[in-house]
Amino acid sequence: MRVISYNLRKHKASGELADLVRDFDVDALCLQECDATDMPDKIGNLELADITKGNRLGLAIYYSTERFSALETNAFSLKKSLHDMVLAPAHERLLGTRLIDRQTNHGLVLASFHAAPLTASNSLRRKQIDAAHAELVEMGGEQVTLMVGDFNYPFFTQNLTEHMKSSGYDLSLSDRRTYTRYKVFRGHFDFATSLGLEIDSVETLPRGASDHLPILVTAEYGQGTKPVG
Repeated sequence: MRVISYNLRKHKASGELADLVRDFDVDALCLQECDATDMPDKIGNLELADITKGNRLGLAIYYSTERFSALETNAFSLKKSLHDMVLAPAHERLLGTRLIDRQTNHGLVLASFHAAPLTASNSLRRKQIDAAHAELVEMGGEQVTLMVGDFNYPFFTQNLTEHMKSSGYDLSLSDRRTYTRYKVFRGHFDFATSLGLEIDSVETLPRGASDHLPILVTAEYGQGTKPVG
C-alpha cells in the first residue's frame, strides 16, 4: 500500500493534493493542518473518511474505495501542551480510520497524527504517541496499524526509536529531512509508526507551498499478520 502524509501549513498547500494523489498513485492520504470547512468529499480517486471538527485547522483521512472498505472513524483528544491550552487549543490530535483491505482481507487501522509543537517537551510528545497507539489498538483490536503525521520530534529520534521498539512498534524515518525552512529546526518532523507491517520505504517528496515536505510510505503486511475472518 502507498500512503502520503502531509502537513498543509494552515491549509496553504491544499491545492497540491489532487496532483500528489494522481502522480504517486496512492491508496490513502493523511493530512494535518487542513481547513475543515474547505475540504472536498473526494480528491482524485480517494474518498474522505472523516475530518476533525474541534478546530478549524485539523486532520483528515482519504482512502481508495477500490482498495478499502471503511468501517469507522474516530477523533481523539490527547494530553495537551501549554501551547495548546494557552495559545491555540488543539482538541483533536489523532484521527483514526478502521479499514478492510479488499485485496487481501486484512484489517488495518490508518491514522493521521499531529503532536504538540516544539514548545512542548519530547516527554510530552512520547506520552501523546503512546496514548495514540493505545487508542488505535482499542479501536482495531490486534489489527495492523499505521500512524503517520507530524510528530514534531526532530531531535533525539534514536531515543524515540528505542522507546517505540520497547512498546512493540516500528518507527520509520524518511530518506530525507522533511522540514528545512529554518536553520535551527531542520530534521525529520514527519514519519510513521507501525504495527504488523513491513515498511518498504518512506520517501520525502518535493517541496510545495508548505513548510513541511510530504512523505510517501510504501508498506506491505507482515508475515505474521492474518486476514480478517
